[in-house]
Amino acid sequence: MEPDKDSATLHDRHRAVMPTWLATYYDEPLELVAGNGRHVTGGDGRTYLDFFGGLLATMIGHNIPEITEALQRQAGKLLHSSTLYLIRSQVELAEKIAAKAPIDNPKVFFVNSGSEAVETAFLLTTTARRSNQVIALRGSYHGRSFGTVAATGIRGWSASSLSPLNVTYAHSGYKYRSPFSDLDDHAYIAACKDELRTMIQTSTSGDIACYIAEPIQGAGGFATPPDGFFLAMKEVLDEYDVPYVSDEVQSAWGRTGRSYFGIEHYGVRPQAITFAKGLANGISIGGVVAESDLMDCLTANSISTAGGNPIAMTAANAVLDYIESNDLQENAHRVGQILFDGLTTLASNNPLIGEVRGSGLMLGVELVHPGTRTPATAETDIVLAECRAAGMLIGKGGLAGNVLRVTPPMTVTESEAHSALGILEDVLAKVSATHSL
Repeated sequence: MEPDKDSATLHDRHRAVMPTWLATYYDEPLELVAGNGRHVTGGDGRTYLDFFGGLLATMIGHNIPEITEALQRQAGKLLHSSTLYLIRSQVELAEKIAAKAPIDNPKVFFVNSGSEAVETAFLLTTTARRSNQVIALRGSYHGRSFGTVAATGIRGWSASSLSPLNVTYAHSGYKYRSPFSDLDDHAYIAACKDELRTMIQTSTSGDIACYIAEPIQGAGGFATPPDGFFLAMKEVLDEYDVPYVSDEVQSAWGRTGRSYFGIEHYGVRPQAITFAKGLANGISIGGVVAESDLMDCLTANSISTAGGNPIAMTAANAVLDYIESNDLQENAHRVGQILFDGLTTLASNNPLIGEVRGSGLMLGVELVHPGTRTPATAETDIVLAECRAAGMLIGKGGLAGNVLRVTPPMTVTESEAHSALGILEDVLAKVSATHSL
C-alpha cells in the first residue's frame, strides 16, 4: 500500500517510489531547498556550510548572480534546440575548452553527464582501435551506465560482471593501500610502471583501445598519485601506441589548484579528456575533448538531442568566464592549502586519521582504526552525521567508504575554511573519544 502523502515523510515517499539502490546520506536523509554562496538551507529549516558542493557539481557556489542572470536571459529566448541546428553558445563553449585543453588539434562533443562522456570516449577509442580492450585503474569510478560500470574498479559501485569491454585493472596512485606502499615515491612509480608493462604483455592482446584514468580518483577516496606517476605510465603506453583518456569529470577547470585540467600537472598530453559535473555549476552537462583524428573516427551519423542544449551551454560559458574573471584556480590553490595544512595538523593529533591527501579543493581524509590501516567505515558514517549536526555537509568515498571528501565550491573563503576545520576538529575528537575503535 502506498503511504498517505499527507502523513508520510518525504523519506517514506522516496522509498515507496525510488529504487532501493539509490543511495542517500544519513539515517534520516536531508532535503536541500535553497542555497546561497557556500551555504544551503535544508527542509529542516537549518542552514549548513556546504563542503561537498552537490558532489562537486556546484563548482562555484549557490545562487551566483552572474550564472542565474545568464540562465534567465537564455530561458526567455529559447530552452531547447538540437545539434541538427547551429547553437552559438555550443560553438563558443567548445572554442573555450579547445583553447585550454592539453590536446593536439582538439575537437569537442557535448553530452548530458559524466557517464555519457566516458561512454563517448569508449565509443571513440574502441572504434578507432577496433578493440574492446581497456586498461583502467584499481579504485577507479567512471559512471553508472553499462560501459562505465564495466571499467569501474570499486566493488561497491560495480553492479554487474557483464561488460561490453575487456578490462585490465592496473595499479593506481593509491599508494597508502598499495602492495608497494613501503617504497619511496620514485621506487613506487618504477614498480607500477614495470607492472603496467607486464600486464599489457600478459593480460591483453597488445591492441588496446585506451588507458583511462582519473588524475585524482573521486569515489576511490581522492587517491592522489605521486608527481611523475602518470608521465611514467604514458611512456609505457606510448610503447604500445595506447591512447590515453583522462577522466576529468571531477578534476577539471582548476579545482585542483595546480592546473586547469588535472592531468596537466603530471606533464601528460592525453588523446582525450572527459568532463562534466561542475562545468555548468549543477546543470546537466558532459562532454569529450579529443584529438581531431580520434573524434572524427566514427563512420555513422550521430546527433545529440539534448547535449549542447542552449541552457547548459549558457550556464557553462558563464561558469568558465566566472572562474577566469575571479581567478578561482588561484583561490582553490590558496584556500585548499589552508584546508590541507589544517587537516594534516588534525591528523598529527588524532589517531583516527590514517592519511590526508588530495590537491586544491579535492581533499580526502582516510579514517582508520588507530595503530592500523583497517578502515574505520562505521566511524566515517558517524563523522558525516556529526558534521551535519554541527552545521556542515561533507561527503565520503573510498574502497571501504572510510574516506571523508572535503570539496567546497571554488569560491570558498579563508574564513569558511577555518570554520570547517573547527567543526572537523571537534567532530573527529568527539568520535575518536566516544566510539570504540
